[in-house]
Amino acid sequence: MLRTMLQAKLHRVRVTQADLDYEGSCGIDETLLEASGLRENQYIELYNVNNGERFSTYIIKAPRGSGAIALNGAAARKAMVGDLLIICAYSQYTEAELEKYEPVVVLVDDQNRPRIKSLRAAV
Repeated sequence: MLRTMLQAKLHRVRVTQADLDYEGSCGIDETLLEASGLRENQYIELYNVNNGERFSTYIIKAPRGSGAIALNGAAARKAMVGDLLIICAYSQYTEAELEKYEPVVVLVDDQNRPRIKSLRAAV
């Protein structure tokens, strides 16, 4: 049996850009991708802390060190610049893999720079 579990999350990142006319996706600073293990084109779920919106899209790389969290296309309607998001990715694991499973949780400062990389999802 496979179980779908949290792979990684970026906790309380701040939206830096919303571009309705772009074709779609969420641009994420490459530093955050590296810290979390998330990859370009990966499916993600986004949860807006400010308004309760929940939506999904895929990742594109934003410049390293930019702090960018850019919502593009239809996703730009779900949050405003300055809103806080929780960005999550889920993966499937076998029972054997779950014996060593620990999701990656990346906490950020007010500029979306990683400040803590936790291996526990108890945040």
